[in-house]
Amino acid sequence: MQPTVQTLLDRPELDLTLLTPAGVPSAEALAAPVTWAHSSDLADPTPFLDAGNVLLTTGTQFEADLDPAFADAYVRRLRETGIAALGFGTEVIRAGTPAALVDACAREGLPLFEVPYRVPFIAIVRLVADALAEDAYARHTWSLAAQRAISLAALRPDGLSATLGELSNRIGAWVGLIDASGSLDREAPEGGLGQPALGEVVGEARSMLRRGQRASRTLMAGESVGQPQRMTLQTLGSGGSLRGVLAIGDSAELDQAGREVVTSVIALAGLALEQNRDLDRARGHLRSGLLRSILAGDLTLAERVAGEMWGPLPAAPLRIAVTDAAPQHLDRLTELLELRVEERGGRLFFGRDDDDVVIVLEDADAELAGEIATEFEVPVGLSDAVTADGIARAHEQALRALDRARETGSGVVAFDEISRQGVLAFLARTDARAVALATLAPLDQHDAANGTSLVGTMRSWLEHGGQFDATAQALGVHRHTVRSRVALAERLLGRDLSGFHVRADLWAALLAVD
Repeated sequence: MQPTVQTLLDRPELDLTLLTPAGVPSAEALAAPVTWAHSSDLADPTPFLDAGNVLLTTGTQFEADLDPAFADAYVRRLRETGIAALGFGTEVIRAGTPAALVDACAREGLPLFEVPYRVPFIAIVRLVADALAEDAYARHTWSLAAQRAISLAALRPDGLSATLGELSNRIGAWVGLIDASGSLDREAPEGGLGQPALGEVVGEARSMLRRGQRASRTLMAGESVGQPQRMTLQTLGSGGSLRGVLAIGDSAELDQAGREVVTSVIALAGLALEQNRDLDRARGHLRSGLLRSILAGDLTLAERVAGEMWGPLPAAPLRIAVTDAAPQHLDRLTELLELRVEERGGRLFFGRDDDDVVIVLEDADAELAGEIATEFEVPVGLSDAVTADGIARAHEQALRALDRARETGSGVVAFDEISRQGVLAFLARTDARAVALATLAPLDQHDAANGTSLVGTMRSWLEHGGQFDATAQALGVHRHTVRSRVALAERLLGRDLSGFHVRADLWAALLAVD
């Protein structure tokens, strides 16, 4: 234990007498750790002192009749510097301790003790130095023992959980691991951190993972319910390829020995996660091979291997979801999908197909597409529900939906949204926009120059099947006005709009520029 003010007062060989009235220096003040003992008779010794020091003085700097104002200013400077206590050596310069100094220390709550003439200041300094050395040795011994125990724990079958449990026991604090998907993977002790603090820790860890950079952060969790808990978060893995976040709860900042133990756990946890990463990479290659077999319609091998590795394949009706496999998101996306596979007993399958991630899921799990799009801010294409023999068709649908999601910047696009708009809407994609703009340019230019609404009229006319009366009613104009506008559009476009194929071409152009 680090020496405290009370430690010095309790040593009989020093025979120190506390002069400040009982209860004035609080129990916390007397229990404050002492970082060193220093003697000085300067009127302002604070430039040479640090917080936690004990200052010893013989009072040379004080006049025979000590001015209370001078004493107050002197003690106030000591208190602002963070001095742990003041010791006054008597019978050297003057008999007894000045009453003005006692009163000033009482007002500031600074412990003041009297040092008898027979006790040299060096005895106090030596006692503090020896106690600090003993404390440093004890902490170093504790650190070595803790690191040895943690290293042995890492050799157990579930080494990562055992390592975190040993760390929790050694530092007496909650320890949690948030995986790359942003979910609490394991904790020690189980249920040791309640809500809302746990939610705040996981939320901050997810923010750190999204940034993709190695970082360490301190968080005060649970302040909203009046139960603040200091939490230290440290990312695991290399920048751009983070494997998780280690969260450690502590009521005070760890000392050097504690930080050494935590550093060793960070290294071991990082190593364990990297080893898991190599295994995940091998499983990923296996999944990719099985995915190609599934998309080719050969389910026999995939069902047998997946059943042994993860559980049965999803049951019909099935959907296919396809999303981008951006490098910065791939590890976290894989972690999330592995977690969802485990939750469903295997009734979810995924694998990489070149630069895409393809997910085979049951119709009831279609909301997973939205979760992925929201969490990773990536486009997702979702197929219609199909039977097992329609997987290849569903894959093609998901790819077309993904193309539309990329073009529109939408999160999730379901194929039935495209199919409901018809074939023309599908054909009128972004690569047709330039042609469509050129087709409609004569109408746009006329509208801009004359304040007309030919484009809007043609859109309404085509939506109403070329019916002049229905269009006029929708636009709130006379049917002859609609006829004259259509005739003008024919002249500007140089095309006869009485034929179906010309109308269809114009409709496709209008869809392409929407």
